[in-house]
Amino acid sequence: MNAPVKADPAALTSALLYLDGVEVSFDGYRALRGLSLTVAPGEMLAIIGPNGAGKTTMMDVITGKTRPDKGDVLFEGKIDLTKRDEADIAQLGIGRKFQKPTVFDSQSVEDNILLALKSKRGVMANLFWAATPAIRQKVDEVLETIRLTKLRTRLAGSLSHGQKQWLEIGMLLAQDPKLLLVDEPVAGMTDAETAQTAILLRRIAESHSVVVVEHDMHFVRDLDVRVTCLHEGAVLAEGTLDQVSNNDRVIEVYLGR
Repeated sequence: MNAPVKADPAALTSALLYLDGVEVSFDGYRALRGLSLTVAPGEMLAIIGPNGAGKTTMMDVITGKTRPDKGDVLFEGKIDLTKRDEADIAQLGIGRKFQKPTVFDSQSVEDNILLALKSKRGVMANLFWAATPAIRQKVDEVLETIRLTKLRTRLAGSLSHGQKQWLEIGMLLAQDPKLLLVDEPVAGMTDAETAQTAILLRRIAESHSVVVVEHDMHFVRDLDVRVTCLHEGAVLAEGTLDQVSNNDRVIEVYLGR
């Protein structure tokens, strides 16, 4: 088995997200075996790898759903995510989008964004909540970013699969996350929607850090970012997509010859 690739300790003070030597086991199965990686402020990182490589477990650890058995998971260089629960971590500015979109089908596109904004407020504040001009402006900005402005009054349930994916990304953006974790965003999309999603994520990455887990290599190429390939719970290779896809081990265990 390959030795895990270790993150640079110097990155501890500058990385937005820092994982070092993270291990997770489930009933004797080692899902993560010394996983180490970093995400810099304002960086988009693509994660690839075969099924069972540890991609979902990695995101579960970052978001507090799973506690690692060993290793460091730091946010903004000093916040120990292993000591925080899921709600705490979301409040810190880490948003996660799962593969299947989860929007409020019976609400309009605009109201989905408003509901995402309201979720940041306390119970009493919600009782007396009203959309201020600043909030309306924020909604307008999010809708423009995800290119759904013209569909703002449409029920979310009537959107295409790709549009629902964009809306859920917009719902995350409405909460001003510092880091977005996006799981297979283009699964089930048309070619046109896939191309638009790459443009959307590149635009978001201009002001946020983004981690994208994806199997579609054409989409990953369109993202034009650093790529990390996981295998058996550790980093197998890192670099540009060309560097990673030409790695003999990556070809052997994931891409095929």
